[in-house]
Amino acid sequence: MKESNAQIPLSSAALSYQKKMLNPIVFWFAMLVKLPSAVFWRMRIKKLDAEKCAVSLPFSWRTQNPFKSIYFAAMAGAGELSTGALCQLAMSGKGKFSMLVVDFRAEYFKKANNKITFTCNQGQELAKLLESLAVGEADKLTMISSGVNPQGEEVAKFYVTWSFKRKA
Repeated sequence: MKESNAQIPLSSAALSYQKKMLNPIVFWFAMLVKLPSAVFWRMRIKKLDAEKCAVSLPFSWRTQNPFKSIYFAAMAGAGELSTGALCQLAMSGKGKFSMLVVDFRAEYFKKANNKITFTCNQGQELAKLLESLAVGEADKLTMISSGVNPQGEEVAKFYVTWSFKRKA
C-alpha cells in the first residue's frame, strides 16, 4: 500500500485537542484525571497529527520490573495511549461517538531496557472508518502500535481493537 504524503486537514476541534495533548502541562493534568498511570510512568505524547501518534515511555524505577526491563503493563499502556489519542483526535469535531477496547494482543521481541517510543500510524484508515459510520452504526478497527528503542529495534507490538459507535 502506497503511503500518501498529503496531510489530512484537522478540524478546529481536532486542532484544539492536538494542542492540548502536545502541551506537557495540559497533558499531565488530563492524564492525572483520566489515566493516572500515564502520569506515574511519565509517558509523553511526542507526535500527534491526523496520520499518527507517537508516545514515549522512559526506562526508570517507575517503569522497571524485577528483571531490569520495562514492565509489560507500562508498555501496554503506552501502546494503548498511542492508539487511543489518535482515535480521540480523529473523532474531534465529528459528532458524538462511543469507543471501547474490545480486544488486545501483544508481542514482545526484545528486552526493553531504555526509552521506548510507541507509534501508531493508522490515522487515514481510522478517519475513513469514522466517516463511514451512520448514527447508530458500530464498527471495529484493530490498531497496531509498534514500540521501538533508540537503536531503531522493535521491542514490542500491540494490537488494540477499538469498537466505535456513532451516537445521535
